[in-house]
Amino acid sequence: MPDVTKAMASDIFSGRYPAGSSLPTENELGVEYGVSRTVIREALKVLAAKGLVLSRPRVGTIVCNEDDWNIIDPQVLAWHAPHALDDKLFDAILETRRAIEPLVAELAATRATLQEVADLEAAWRGMAGAGEDLAMFSRSDIAFHQIVYAASHNPIFRQIGNLIDTGLKFSLEATAVISLDRRLEAVAAHREVVEALRMRDVEAARSAANKILDLAARDLVSAKKLKNN
Repeated sequence: MPDVTKAMASDIFSGRYPAGSSLPTENELGVEYGVSRTVIREALKVLAAKGLVLSRPRVGTIVCNEDDWNIIDPQVLAWHAPHALDDKLFDAILETRRAIEPLVAELAATRATLQEVADLEAAWRGMAGAGEDLAMFSRSDIAFHQIVYAASHNPIFRQIGNLIDTGLKFSLEATAVISLDRRLEAVAAHREVVEALRMRDVEAARSAANKILDLAARDLVSAKKLKNN
């Protein structure tokens, strides 16, 4: 069923089934996707729970407006192909990070355990040692931010960090391809976060977090240009 649910979601995201349109009947969808009506019904329940569709008596299943989609849901984000995520969503992810991450870094500077600082440095070393390995760089970068969110020891921020994890992953992957020099700049800025947490320096932690976000904003502009050319 997950593959069918993802396929149906992709058809909604692509505009094959635009907002306000009615989906085919369960029987027709079963034929189209090669599964039983029961499987289709369960897939529609999942899509409805995530705000993509709405079932109405005597009307059928309607595709919801994009504003109603639970876009922060990790599974909804994962169902998008990374290249299909539009510029507005990347901008929204960056805006969210700007609003949250400097404060998260401040809190982490006062609350991180010695083990969390050590884990953060290990993630940074993964970034620094990645070289041309973009997958390793992105994986280490994502781990780095997860550790910072966790080190804030604020359960709400930690959950928000988990929620935007997939969006952050796509953003980092989109910008990591820019150039090795720019990745090295990011490595240097992330090192400043490690040192700020080690020294319990709140102002340095906020400054370093903002520097990372400024670099992310610059690289996002470049990534958009590459995508649109």
